[in-house]
Amino acid sequence: MREAAVSLPDLTLPNVDATLFDTPTGAHLNGAGASNHAPRFLLLYGSLRERSYSKLLTLEAARLLIAMGGDVRVFDPAGLPLPDGAPESHPKVQELREAAAWAEGMVWTSPERHGAMTAIMKAQIDWIPLSVGAVRPTQGKTLAVMQVSGGSQSFNAVNQLRVLGRWMRMITIPNQSSVAKAYLEFDDAGRMKPSAYYERVVDVMEELMKFTLLTRDVAPYLVDRYSERKESADALSLRVSQRAI
Repeated sequence: MREAAVSLPDLTLPNVDATLFDTPTGAHLNGAGASNHAPRFLLLYGSLRERSYSKLLTLEAARLLIAMGGDVRVFDPAGLPLPDGAPESHPKVQELREAAAWAEGMVWTSPERHGAMTAIMKAQIDWIPLSVGAVRPTQGKTLAVMQVSGGSQSFNAVNQLRVLGRWMRMITIPNQSSVAKAYLEFDDAGRMKPSAYYERVVDVMEELMKFTLLTRDVAPYLVDRYSERKESADALSLRVSQRAI
């Protein structure tokens, strides 16, 4: 016997401010315009070793994004101080923050060390603020995550990077790359050898480019939230009331 559908006799929303409630439609997404500049990407890697496989993988990603029409910056973490170990005015911190504000999408690539991302990777993300006044440097921007491992394939680092991407309110794409035994995957010149791992990197960058083109012009609307609109309205109401006293 087929179960009866759950009925909703009361469709009212007594706890919602109707003046701030939004009904998402395709029209909101179609009228945002189209950027005519190349999609902008910031790439971060998590190792300072002379032969850093996370850096080599990042450079392969950069080449692919450039070939797809992207504008790319690769940040060098050498010289970046530990979070809270230097003022925000430190030149490397300012370089990183300016690049994060400039970018429309990012690629984060970390080695896996002790089953986790590296401290160098985490420090870079920690230096990027969730908000600067009314500006959120990462919110609504796309993100691809990758990792390299010295042993068998693992997904610990990319899983952690996904958590951070969500926390930074980024649109983290479904695909990802995890390169096992990375020391076998690059030649003496530092270029990645042909393999299924390399093809996955191509897939990830292709997907990142598509998601960035799809979302960059509508990102402000995609991340526009009822709770934040209400908070802003309440704050405005409070300021008006104070001026009236």
